[in-house]
Amino acid sequence: MERKLASVLFVDIVDSTRLVTRADPEVVRRRVTRFFETVSACVEQHGGLVEKFAGDAVMAAFGIPQAHEDDALRAARAALAMREAVDGLELQARIGIEAGEVVVDGAESTFATGEAVNLAARLQEVARPGEILVGPTAYRLAAGALVVEDAGPLDLKGLDGPLRAWRVVDLLDGPRRPLGPRAPLVGRDAELELLQNTFNRSLRDRRAHLFTIYGEAGVGKSRLAREFLDGVERATVLMGRALPYGEGVTYWPLGEMVKAAAGISDDDPLDEAFEKLRECCAEEAVADVLGLAAGLMEALEGERSPQEISWAAREVMQGLADVQPLILLFEDIHWAEAPLLDLIEHIADWVRAPVLILCLARPELLDARSGWGGGRVRSTAIELEPLSVEESAELVEQLLSQLAGAAGERPLALPQDALDRAEGNPLFVEETIRMLLESGAGNGSAGRVPDTLHALIAARIDHLDPAAKTLLQRGSVVGRVFWGGSLQHLAPDVDGHDELLDDLLQREFLLREPRSSISGETAYRFKHALIREVAYTGLAKLARAQYHARFAEWLAERTGEELIEIRAYHLDQAVEFLTELEGAPPEELAVETATALVKAAKRGIAREAYVNARTLGLRALELRPTLDARYVAARAAWRLGDFAAVLVEMERVREQAVEVNEPVIEALALTALAEAVLKRDGDIGGARERVDQALEILAEQTDPVARFDALTTRAIVAGWQGRMDEVVLFMERAYSLAMDAGRKDLQTIAAQILAQTHIVRLELDEAELLLTRALELAGESGSIRARIGASLSYGWFLSVKGELDAAETVYEEVRQSATELGIEPSIASALMRLGGVADKREDYKRAEKLFREAVRITTTRGDRGILPDLQAALVRALAAQGKVDEAEQLALAVEASPRLDPHFDVTIHATLASVRAAQGRDEEAEALYRDALASTGDGFGLLELEILEDLRAFYASRGRADDAAACEARIAELLPSEQVRAERIA
Repeated sequence: MERKLASVLFVDIVDSTRLVTRADPEVVRRRVTRFFETVSACVEQHGGLVEKFAGDAVMAAFGIPQAHEDDALRAARAALAMREAVDGLELQARIGIEAGEVVVDGAESTFATGEAVNLAARLQEVARPGEILVGPTAYRLAAGALVVEDAGPLDLKGLDGPLRAWRVVDLLDGPRRPLGPRAPLVGRDAELELLQNTFNRSLRDRRAHLFTIYGEAGVGKSRLAREFLDGVERATVLMGRALPYGEGVTYWPLGEMVKAAAGISDDDPLDEAFEKLRECCAEEAVADVLGLAAGLMEALEGERSPQEISWAAREVMQGLADVQPLILLFEDIHWAEAPLLDLIEHIADWVRAPVLILCLARPELLDARSGWGGGRVRSTAIELEPLSVEESAELVEQLLSQLAGAAGERPLALPQDALDRAEGNPLFVEETIRMLLESGAGNGSAGRVPDTLHALIAARIDHLDPAAKTLLQRGSVVGRVFWGGSLQHLAPDVDGHDELLDDLLQREFLLREPRSSISGETAYRFKHALIREVAYTGLAKLARAQYHARFAEWLAERTGEELIEIRAYHLDQAVEFLTELEGAPPEELAVETATALVKAAKRGIAREAYVNARTLGLRALELRPTLDARYVAARAAWRLGDFAAVLVEMERVREQAVEVNEPVIEALALTALAEAVLKRDGDIGGARERVDQALEILAEQTDPVARFDALTTRAIVAGWQGRMDEVVLFMERAYSLAMDAGRKDLQTIAAQILAQTHIVRLELDEAELLLTRALELAGESGSIRARIGASLSYGWFLSVKGELDAAETVYEEVRQSATELGIEPSIASALMRLGGVADKREDYKRAEKLFREAVRITTTRGDRGILPDLQAALVRALAAQGKVDEAEQLALAVEASPRLDPHFDVTIHATLASVRAAQGRDEEAEALYRDALASTGDGFGLLELEILEDLRAFYASRGRADDAAACEARIAELLPSEQVRAERIA
């Protein structure tokens, strides 16, 4: 089967019942036979095929089996000819035409099914005698050649809503049009000069410059870039493309560049690949990080963050550019994920060497990244507009001149309406001329050009030799770039691959890639993404499924597990099509796909791409509910802080782990459940019970990461209980484990939690030492998860010292990182801390806004465990602004919530005190402040300090200088450093 863009025509005799009942049967038969013969002749005359006769109706199709660039126009011409011919038979007919995707049984079949068939039949049924109605798709394809009247929205049988239709009155006649070879660069002189000048500036300044070319498909972005690169001398050029499917292939373009720079092929043995990479990189740490980004490392060797990958990319690009000027060409970045865009901007900001970063993108990039390139003094962006009428004419003139030189004679010039319909799109003009040549209409004998590139390219593809078309379609399954060897696997039934590929290259359906990422394989690229898309959509869904699965098979044979994300994508595509067609995929394919998805999800977790890992894990779970799939999906949710999902999914993980005797996974599930019930429900007892059970299981296991997670969670539980000595005990054990395992990311987490205990005790010197080490470890490990925790703690430390500007900067960085990763609990924490900074600056309006957003996120997530602290902070901001009624209402709601930890009374007393003070109920406020102080307990100097500062301010505002001085004296005992006290007061 094959899917094709075709135009369908239905024609029927008007009032055939009256004809049959009032005339002699023999006469009727002769007249109906002549009607069938007449309309069939009109169909054939205009290049269509009669599909079937149904009663007195005839169905014809244009574009089956051979597509043409003007099938909709041919159908309209045939309809007008029918109307005139039927009048000569003293009959009347009603005609309906619509275009769209249809399915045919094979290359030689003329039996079509699809929505266009149904719509054309319905339009014919409602047409008046002698009327030709065209539907919206057919009208769009042929509108420039038709004289029409608006028939308005029509209510058609079987449709949910009205269908827009037009009544064909006549055709617009005009001259025909010729052909053409490769388009020259026209109308882009200013853009090319700007590119060249920008590159020269990068050479002069020895600084990286970011240059983005925006434009719709076919407008000439790649053509401009190619012209520029062709004119550059003595520069290293590295190219990479963003893949449209993106799951798990965030750094694919970087990987292409790194492998090209190091001379690595995807099928190189790992040892050899790493040796090449290390030779290319100045530092081994850089090579290791880039190895992971380029897909050369196993997923579970360590979690690497986007920040570390950006750092490593910067280092290697700096080194290359120090030797020779460097041009990095990133194609199709409108498909890129946020970490890759961050990486590009990072290189642009930090490389001090002659580097031009050239990015090609459709305007959709700005929908996802509205600030792309903004705020940078060395950033330039241009949009390629369609060519003007004059420029389009010049383009055609040059193409025709080239053709004349090749063919020895000059074809007729294109008419103006062809240029108008091309709308200044250079690819459209080029493909139009080329199609006319290849269809044998080089001197303008072909019909009008369709106004959609899809129709144009489909027509070009159908003019190919059937074997070449087969290769093109099967190559399209692989993607924009495919390999000769993959075609041998996908098309063993086709002979003469090399000759056919040479023909496709000559006709410029394909381009040969300058380098192949798989050694020994010639790589080919579709000249334009739309050519690939049209070729792909021509395949039936069953064929797509089969070829996706076969390509995944070939990829596994050639590259092993190195491109597991790509293989998982193709396997999943096969499964989706088979599920749609047959209800379910074969069992063996489902198992293979789920296994590949799990591996890809594990790599996503290793790279801290938790959102992608979650998607892949859930998809694997949907296919096969194995323990691996269930755990990897739940682990991604755990890392994202999605505790609602963790509570449900990790419980099932735990049950399944028990069933199959997987104690480590059981313990990890219990640890995740402990954190979830603590932070979501505030259930300290339930959390402690689960994590203690996990530690008991792990006592007989050797997995250091699982034990680290359990010890860390147990320390957090102890912190909620106010048992800071236990926090220190558990985290010191966790730190030792992380040291023994050589996991700097885990060491970071342990160090920053230990630092928090010192902050609570106001042991700031000890806290600073630990936090300095934590930040160093985070930088060395590259783990964004570890960096977020360490940064939040460091910001807290700065805030306690009164260094509010520095604290705010740190919190903003945390918020940005957490937002990019989709970790909502960390976003809420950063917002709360930022609100605290605003509160200390007495910017209560901003504090309220930040606290409200933190409360909204936390409430939406249902995290009841941490909600009271956020609400209490919001109460104080409201009270400070005089919004006393709302503050009181919220404070009373907080007071009525369950007591979740030993210091809840401290929180609620201090919160209510701020409300009563704002209400002028001073005696109650003072008593509440005193109760809060009495509840702080030993070892919690920070809590006492914050309440004392509020109480001092309360006394000072009431003119009670002696009481304020007493508070100040106690504050001095808690904070012996005069500098810190001065900073906090300031």
